[in-house]
Amino acid sequence: MGKGRLEAFSDGVIAIIITIMVLELKVPHGDSLEELRKLIPVFLSYVLSFVNLGIYWNNHHHLLQAVRHVNGSILWANLHLLFWLSLFPFCTAWMGENNFTTIPVAFYGVVLFLAALSYFILTIALINHHGKDSPLGVAIGKDFKGKISLGFYGLSIPLAFVLPWLSCALFVLVAVIWLIPDRRIEKTLIP
Repeated sequence: MGKGRLEAFSDGVIAIIITIMVLELKVPHGDSLEELRKLIPVFLSYVLSFVNLGIYWNNHHHLLQAVRHVNGSILWANLHLLFWLSLFPFCTAWMGENNFTTIPVAFYGVVLFLAALSYFILTIALINHHGKDSPLGVAIGKDFKGKISLGFYGLSIPLAFVLPWLSCALFVLVAVIWLIPDRRIEKTLIP
């Protein structure tokens, strides 16, 4: 089957997730800078999640540009990814509202880890469907960025119980790694 509905549905879900997140940003109750300052943790958690969603959207787009068609396994793998991404508004709000304390930061790390794992699974499903010698299989290769991201997210979870700020630093580090556009697919598809 074609990939068009999968792309359109995924784009719509990610747009809704971002909309829900921005609606969670509440207006300060006063007109002073102090009232605005109280919202800094909420805003920072929003920025982190917005960047992460943007990274997923961008890489999902590139991933699907490298394939011709999808099957049922790919549809389910994509839904698995969208499920974990749909939890971003909840864990973003929880972490920001609680000033990056241990349990919310650990939970955010779990959601980031499972979103990354589900993206990895989607990639494997696509490569299995199209073949390891397909343009996508060649472009992804050993997927160092994907594996190192999973490692950092996995490390961030227990680290949150000791140094939550260091877990947050790992979240930012992974985002920075992926903010630099992943050119593997573009290099493979463009002669």
